[in-house]
Amino acid sequence: MITFLEGFHPVLQALFGTLFTWALTAAGAAGVFLSKEISRRTLDGLLGFASGVMIAASYFSLLKPAIELSEDMAVPLWLPAVFGFLLGGGFLFGIDKLLPHLHIGMEMGEAEGLKSSWQRSVLLVLAITLHNFPEGLAVGVAFGAAAAGLEHSSIASAVALAVGIGIQNFPEGLAVSVPLRRENMKRSKAFFIGQLSGMVEPIAGVLGAAAVFLMRPLLPYALAFAAGAMIYVVAEELIPESKRESHAHSDIPTIGVMIGFAVMMLLDVALG
Repeated sequence: MITFLEGFHPVLQALFGTLFTWALTAAGAAGVFLSKEISRRTLDGLLGFASGVMIAASYFSLLKPAIELSEDMAVPLWLPAVFGFLLGGGFLFGIDKLLPHLHIGMEMGEAEGLKSSWQRSVLLVLAITLHNFPEGLAVGVAFGAAAAGLEHSSIASAVALAVGIGIQNFPEGLAVSVPLRRENMKRSKAFFIGQLSGMVEPIAGVLGAAAVFLMRPLLPYALAFAAGAMIYVVAEELIPESKRESHAHSDIPTIGVMIGFAVMMLLDVALG
């Protein structure tokens, strides 16, 4: 797979990588055709797993290379990573406050962002898009970094990141479509919205790869920006959601985080 990708432009590499993550999201969302129910414990474990993957990916595939790449820059070693990380989180925070959106399982009156008369389905899609954009961006930035030919970045590490994001996208697609079916939404519509959670990733991936490839001096900042955006999603959405309906002392989400982190760490070390 790595040899195959080496023959393509980094933007196309990012597109292939994020099409893979989207495909796994769609595969997970297709579970709605098999079952209308998913236990809360299972859902919480899946959300925890996704959180663990994203936390590990943020460090091993994004922040660590950003810090290493900063060694040759005429700025303090910590500056690109810290500044980019906070900028990424701040960017998602701003979008979260402005963009009208509604999380699955919530009533229309609980919609976040600016007041809007948009339909419930539109608000649900926007919430999913907000969640998944950082994941696609991270994969795109990783492929752009590999194309720059820098010592601390490689196609193998970018592939490892895409595989990790794809693995956690499978249960994520299921965690979106099945609860929608439980709300008596048609299976086909629940599947469509579920797979939409991955559709934005190729767009974000292409944008990330193109930006990094064209502006190499910004690479450490871009890597850290993607990491900050992903960690914001984990802290703002995934972990709180995994605890929302669980028993206060449930260990299921925590175990999911540990397993997800270990899987992504294994992928990065083995493939990167």
